[in-house]
Amino acid sequence: MTMFALNRSRQLKLYNTLSRRIEVFSPLYDNRVFMFVCGPTVYDYSHLGHARTFIFYDTLARFLRFLGYSLFYIMNITDVDDKIINRAKERNMHPLELARLFEKYFYEDMEALNIKSVNLYARASEYLKEIYEQIQGLIEKGYAYETETGVYFDISKFKDYGKLSGRKIEELVVHRIEPDPTKRNPGDFALWRKRPKDELGWESPWGWGRPGWHIEDTAISIKHFGKQYDIHGGAIELSFPHHEAEIAQAEAFTGVKPFVKYWVHSGLLTVEGEKMSKSLGNFITIRDALERYDADTLRLFLLSAHYRSPLDFSWTLVEQAKKNINRIKNTLISLEELKEADKASKTEEILLSMVDSKLDDFINYLLDDINTPSAIATMLSLTSEVNKYIANNKEITREGKNKIKNVFKTMFNILGILEDFDPSKEVKKEDSGLLESLMKTIIELRQRFREKKDWETADWIRNKLREIGIELIDTPEGTKWRLKT
Repeated sequence: MTMFALNRSRQLKLYNTLSRRIEVFSPLYDNRVFMFVCGPTVYDYSHLGHARTFIFYDTLARFLRFLGYSLFYIMNITDVDDKIINRAKERNMHPLELARLFEKYFYEDMEALNIKSVNLYARASEYLKEIYEQIQGLIEKGYAYETETGVYFDISKFKDYGKLSGRKIEELVVHRIEPDPTKRNPGDFALWRKRPKDELGWESPWGWGRPGWHIEDTAISIKHFGKQYDIHGGAIELSFPHHEAEIAQAEAFTGVKPFVKYWVHSGLLTVEGEKMSKSLGNFITIRDALERYDADTLRLFLLSAHYRSPLDFSWTLVEQAKKNINRIKNTLISLEELKEADKASKTEEILLSMVDSKLDDFINYLLDDINTPSAIATMLSLTSEVNKYIANNKEITREGKNKIKNVFKTMFNILGILEDFDPSKEVKKEDSGLLESLMKTIIELRQRFREKKDWETADWIRNKLREIGIELIDTPEGTKWRLKT
């Protein structure tokens, strides 16, 4: 996919939650980038909120590789959690059996959404050795202590606790921290939970139980990345307490700061201003959405807002994304249908110069904190310019056609859309068969309604054809038709 030689003068900039400002991206190890993203807790089907998060980081990963960086991208799989245990009880299943089932569904969803950039999916349950080592190390360094209910991190011993979320310890202790009278401080969080032998767990130096949520991720990342790495991602709601706890654990354990150089958080997907949740009845699974729209449409919609901004979901907006996908497809098919010219015209030269400029703008928007809305707008603007050329010209050189197709392909590869779309395979074959004759008659009939200004009937014909998979395209040279892809 890489068509862009890494140019240090055109630097990627990312908003760093830790510093609360946009920073020039400079990896710890030259062009080698390590990225960790918090993955799913596999107790249920993934929803569109998850899709938004994971599609953004897939796009970031694609762009980093496009820029010439060598990226190692890990996503964790939380397969040890109270939610999994409770759901397994409801279904009369072993918790790990349930976790493996929904992990399988998660991978299927990622494949369906064309999310292929992750190098390693790391299960929390497979890092117990590293978890034990880190907990023991934190106890020995005086940052953790054991009680009859488990092992806890003492936040009063870590002076930087709260630096990611920007809150003081007094404010933090009242937010989402498990109550336990055996803890020294109300805000102390669990590293190991002691549990009865009849519950899911493992034998440890502190008795039978299971790890706390936060220690799982630092065990995985330190194992593979070492004491420091470049990018940690996840939804903004994870910044506290989860990511705050990760920083405290890792920096207390290794003594190295910062644990992560760039904290990159994505915004929430809402439905009519409310967070997507089952309790509110606005929960839309990835699978449900893919029954109504294809992955290209969903990706384009979910990238239509800046990743740090909230995105309010509506089927109307998804439908608009579908129209844009179809418009791009139709443009490329029409481009493919142009006759081949021997020599580039002045008009073609102007178009190709503009194509270069649009690609430059597209890349520059992404360099500016992964501004996908502006990048998408640029791609759609390019579509309009190519359409204008097609409407007024009957031919283009092979070199010009290939250049336009390659620029679109570059954009598609970064956004993860239309990667399998081949316009040359979609060009309508000329024939004198029944369908051709029938369509000619329907188009002539529709044109008569248009001439009478009976727009309602003309639109009804277009919509009915669309429902059965035939698209009408009105051009200055008349109405054309093609089978929808």
